[in-house]
Amino acid sequence: LPPRDGPSEAPGKRLSSTPLEILFFLNGWYYATYFLLELFIFLYKALLLPYPTANLVLDVVMLLLYLGIEVIRLFFGTKGNLCQRKMPLGFSVALTFPSAMMASYYLLLQTYVLRLEAIMNSILLFFCGSELLLEVLTLTAFSSMDRI
Repeated sequence: LPPRDGPSEAPGKRLSSTPLEILFFLNGWYYATYFLLELFIFLYKALLLPYPTANLVLDVVMLLLYLGIEVIRLFFGTKGNLCQRKMPLGFSVALTFPSAMMASYYLLLQTYVLRLEAIMNSILLFFCGSELLLEVLTLTAFSSMDRI
C-alpha cells in the first residue's frame, strides 16, 4: 500500500487544531456576511457615486472570484485539519495568499473604499493571518507525527 498523507502509526493520537477549526467556522460565517454586505455596498455605490461601469463590473467579478477562492480555502482547510491530512491543509495555506491579496485589494485599491469596507477587510486580513499561523503550526504537528 502507498503511504498515507496523514499519521497512520497512532490512530488514537489526535493532532487536529481546535482553535484553527473554530477560526475556520467563524471565518465561514463572517465571509458569508461580508459577501452579502459587499454586494449591497456595491449597489449603494453604483446608485449614489459616479462609479465607472467598467470598474464596477471588475469589482463585482473579482468579488465572485474571491467567493470561490475563500470557499475552497475554508473547505480544504477544514478537511485537512479534521482528517489530519497535510495535502488539503497545504492547499489551504497556498490559497491564503490570494485570499489575503483580494482582501487587500478591497481594502486599498478599489475605486471607492468606504469606512465600513475598510473595517470589514481588516477583519478578513486578521482571519487570514491567524489562520495562516495556526495552519503552519498544525502542519508542523502533522509532519512531526510522520517522523515518529
